[in-house]
Amino acid sequence: MENVKLYSDALKLDLQRFAIDSSEGLVGTGTKLERSEDGSTWEEIADIKTVPELGGDTEKVDVTTLADDRRKQVEGIQNASNVQFQVVYKGAGFKKVLEGAGNRKQYQWKVTYPDGMTSTMRGSYNIKFAAVAVNGALGYTITITVSDGPHFTAAPTTDTAKQE
Repeated sequence: MENVKLYSDALKLDLQRFAIDSSEGLVGTGTKLERSEDGSTWEEIADIKTVPELGGDTEKVDVTTLADDRRKQVEGIQNASNVQFQVVYKGAGFKKVLEGAGNRKQYQWKVTYPDGMTSTMRGSYNIKFAAVAVNGALGYTITITVSDGPHFTAAPTTDTAKQE
């Protein structure tokens, strides 16, 4: 009985290997877009294909004086911009998106990445149906006019040894 290997020993799994670990980079699969009227309850709004660049460039404020021999600039305020999400058309999801599109109401928006990092913003939105092609998926674009944000929240860390 010394050389007997139990079947249960051969199937031991390291469950930590299946946890999302973004220390080597992260694939976007599983990213979702959610909408809320008040920021307390969130509803996934659509099956998104792409997430745009989020954030804004800061304006530069010229502080050059006549005594300077080179132009000097300091960082000003950050621009808010429109963000466009490409979406795959699905009837029930499209109906949900269509209900609030173009009403100029300010909604809360949240993008959640696979590791739990989030980006939240506030803004109204419109939709634009994409061109239709032979052998192509139907799609549309959600364009959010950002009035506040985006604000990023880092993903919760699960392994303190990997924190940097």
